[in-house]
Amino acid sequence: MIYELFFPLRQHYGALSWLNVLRYIPFRTIMATLSAMLLTFLLAPWFIRELRRKQIGQVVRADGPESHRIKAGTPTMGGALILLSLLVPTVLWADLRNPFVLATTAVTAGYGVIGYLDDYLKIKRKSSGGLPGRYKILGQVLIGGAAIAYTFLPESRLPPDWYAIRTRLALPFVAFSKLNFDLPVGLYIAFALFVVVAMSNAVNLTDGLDGLAIGPVMTNAVVYLIWAYVTGATIARFPLADYLDIPRVASVGELAVYCGAVVGAGIGFLWYNAYPAQVFMGDVGSLALGGGLGMLAIFTKTELLTVLLGGIFVLEAVSVIAQVVSFKLTGKRVFLMAPIHHHFEKKGWAEPKVIVRFWIISILLALVSLASLKLR
Repeated sequence: MIYELFFPLRQHYGALSWLNVLRYIPFRTIMATLSAMLLTFLLAPWFIRELRRKQIGQVVRADGPESHRIKAGTPTMGGALILLSLLVPTVLWADLRNPFVLATTAVTAGYGVIGYLDDYLKIKRKSSGGLPGRYKILGQVLIGGAAIAYTFLPESRLPPDWYAIRTRLALPFVAFSKLNFDLPVGLYIAFALFVVVAMSNAVNLTDGLDGLAIGPVMTNAVVYLIWAYVTGATIARFPLADYLDIPRVASVGELAVYCGAVVGAGIGFLWYNAYPAQVFMGDVGSLALGGGLGMLAIFTKTELLTVLLGGIFVLEAVSVIAQVVSFKLTGKRVFLMAPIHHHFEKKGWAEPKVIVRFWIISILLALVSLASLKLR
């Protein structure tokens, strides 16, 4: 909104020539990050007080670790604050005419609504079971499918360079010009939808300890910020993407502003979510942030790399799948408890140790993922 309202004024008023700075994505990304952080810090104390006043507290799993009993009643649905602090700066500083920004923010907001319904039912019923899984998945498929399909319509006014590569899969650590896979449109849309829904639910499964999910979310967002920028950036009229031999889509660079807002909102939220947490994210935050990360993976053409980059989320999801499959087929459990972060708690690891070690792993995976820009 700021970009659209004030940037054109530089041409009509000489005294406002300094507004030319708004044309630069790095400047607007920094401002979105700072705005999101400031908004979170300003609103969080009031928001937490309101959650307590309305008795919107966490419902703890009956079969969870004993150490989690004390967390019962801690304010939850803090993800609503993250969404507000993320979406407002994105609207303020991003180019809202950009289809990639529109699709990503739409999925983030839509998945947030699904998460809100899930959290609301948990609190109303005073049970850890909220919205039935089939309805949750159905909502994710409909919202994610609509956003992805939108990018395949002529009416979306996407740039020609996107249409040239939209169904291609880039292989990590392999030069895009030398090897990539071009899928049929229908198959690619199904695959892309799987990435978004899977990432959303994987982040949701990771959100089980104080600050555990928001740390890797911010780490992933930083990598996507860099990747989105180099995908669309041009230096001395030479596209960085061509130099790095990765898929090039000029308009994707605008997503760096959204990523900056995710980082800013995440930092502000972590201040209150760090162990021992004053507020929990809830599904309203985890489903939304996971969906946003999935859309970033699609638009930056890092769908396969996200398995490495989001390794913590993948590990959490796989641990749950393995636990369920093993128990149904053999009656035995692979882990002491799933998701896997609870397994380490059962083994005697203190909660802060699990959190920090998972953060460290996430940072290492992010560095390896960034290294793939040159190791190809």
